[in-house]
Amino acid sequence: MGQIYLENIRTYSHHGCMKEETVIGSEYRVDLWVDADLTAASSSDDLRDTPDYVVLHQIVVDEMKIPSRLLEHVAQRIINRISSTITGLSHIRVRVSKINPPIGGDVQSVSVLLEG
Repeated sequence: MGQIYLENIRTYSHHGCMKEETVIGSEYRVDLWVDADLTAASSSDDLRDTPDYVVLHQIVVDEMKIPSRLLEHVAQRIINRISSTITGLSHIRVRVSKINPPIGGDVQSVSVLLEG
């Protein structure tokens, strides 16, 4: 068993409950962790034996382009799409963070962490 991490995937997206958030957009960060059996890949040195990082990254970028009101919804969509696209994963964890959220205070980010 092993883990693959894609950390600090940065996007400019249009998520939020306020109209301004969906029009103007803001910066987001996504961290992705997947558990998979990496035994074959560690021996074969063959991309076909491991989840492709490029595919994982593209799924995150694609799903972040689709506006949603809630970060929870975006995170679950990412999990669902990865689960339906890449076989052999035993666990997926995704954290979606909104940088400088409009919550009336000095907060670096708000994050949602979902697992599937």
